[in-house]
Amino acid sequence: MRIGFLGIGNMGRPMAGKLLDAGHELWVHDIRDEAMQPLLDRQARRAGSPTELADACDTVVVSLPTLAIFRQALDDLLAGGALKTLVNTCTVGGPFVAEVERLCAERGVTVIDAPISGGPAGAAAGTLAVMVSGDPETVARLDPVFRAWGPTVVVAGDTPGAAQTMKLTNNILFAVGLVATSEAMTMAEKGGIAPETMLQVLNNGTGKNFATTNVFPNNIVPGSFDFGATVEILMKDVNLAIEQGESLGVPMWVCQAARLVMLHGKFQGRADQDLSRIVEIVRDGTKS
Repeated sequence: MRIGFLGIGNMGRPMAGKLLDAGHELWVHDIRDEAMQPLLDRQARRAGSPTELADACDTVVVSLPTLAIFRQALDDLLAGGALKTLVNTCTVGGPFVAEVERLCAERGVTVIDAPISGGPAGAAAGTLAVMVSGDPETVARLDPVFRAWGPTVVVAGDTPGAAQTMKLTNNILFAVGLVATSEAMTMAEKGGIAPETMLQVLNNGTGKNFATTNVFPNNIVPGSFDFGATVEILMKDVNLAIEQGESLGVPMWVCQAARLVMLHGKFQGRADQDLSRIVEIVRDGTKS
């Protein structure tokens, strides 16, 4: 299958690489030449613009960091002459997907919503969870693409945007778990318990979560702080999740509290830092 890939970042690069591994013909575009080079070295084809990508490929996967960048790129994509299917892997929320679907429908382009979960490590390992919604026939045709990214492919429904509800539910739990674990681990450390010792208990007890099994042992305790996504990116997902929950009449009390921690970090100038440094926001709070 010939596939275009727009956005070769921390998630996009390994995801695009998995498509090459699976034998697909890959065209790529990113504003950074250095981001594309490892894929070009593996015989991916370079597109000079989103429009050129959509002129060459009838299926284009989008992996972009913000709604504003996505919206800007969409106009260029829809100017392409070959584009028939747009696959969104970004966390953008249901209302934005509806906007994208409306604009794409005017050009005869089918939108498949396919946000992913598992982080850069999962993308590199090919173990992502893929949440999919959209036209069933198109979803079935693209199943080999999704399974190149990971073995867990869950269909949320026939309407693009349903997968966004799944993804936001997942991400708000991750964010709350990370903030709560940061507070709990800081409490343990201040109480004289070594992080490795505390994690041994948590990961064999009821406190186990993704932060205790992955973020703390792999990115925080070693001091590398290299999970691969920023505080700002996580805040974007948290804001979307809270907005969706409140629109459905759900009180998002705990989620609001987690967002306040991240907002405090943003005010400290941490927005562009790796999200694993959220623990440092909590640690800084113990100094006052």
